[in-house]
Amino acid sequence: MRQKMAAGNWKLNGTSATLVELQALAEAYGTAGVDVLICPPASLLHRAAEVAKGSAVTLGGQDCHAAVSGAHTGDTSAEMLKDAGATAVILGHSERRADHFETDATVCAKAEAAMASGLITIVCLGESLEQREAGETLDIIGAQLAGSVPAGATGDTLVVAYEPIWAIGTGKVPTLEQIGEVHAFLRAQLILRFGGEIGGAVRLLYGGSVKPGNAAEIFAVGDVDGALVGGASLRAADFSPIIAALEAA
Repeated sequence: MRQKMAAGNWKLNGTSATLVELQALAEAYGTAGVDVLICPPASLLHRAAEVAKGSAVTLGGQDCHAAVSGAHTGDTSAEMLKDAGATAVILGHSERRADHFETDATVCAKAEAAMASGLITIVCLGESLEQREAGETLDIIGAQLAGSVPAGATGDTLVVAYEPIWAIGTGKVPTLEQIGEVHAFLRAQLILRFGGEIGGAVRLLYGGSVKPGNAAEIFAVGDVDGALVGGASLRAADFSPIIAALEAA
């Protein structure tokens, strides 16, 4: 059985005052039936790890560099994230791909570094609205999966998040049939590449305007093992019902 995951991506949000939300989450989830992950900005990671210590809430980074160290001003390595208390890292988010011109090869190199450091690596994939309307979704997703995931990935080190770009922060959500189609395709591609044991063990998350009101129906879709949540993860009152819906799925 794949362990379900509720992951929250705080993006460029959060200061010391925001840690009260994490504190509330940690107090609510001393134990949990699913993996609960919060990825705050790097400036909060160490303090967040201290706040969540002893609870079921784990911490992750939002990006890492492919190098362990060196002349890379402003970047953070996977080893640094781990040292600050991270157990996971998000890579290849569409905002990184668009704003920082990250290619599949860039994401793959970062993923290799993250896995080598022992971090659970959440690789994000997603199509634009134009690509969706042109019927290119599976071609785009398939190419991203093939190019962004390292050869040595396993069910313990890799999580794949499907996040249609047009659904992120827009309130628009694909139909349940569309989500199911992509997740079934991803599962088939992972099994084809890595074999049934590994391909069947990789967790698949859905991300894109997941909210308390739609979480349960999304989690009922086949091969949806959880969610990568943006805005709704910033407040414990919003994220907790999503966690509860996943526990009940």
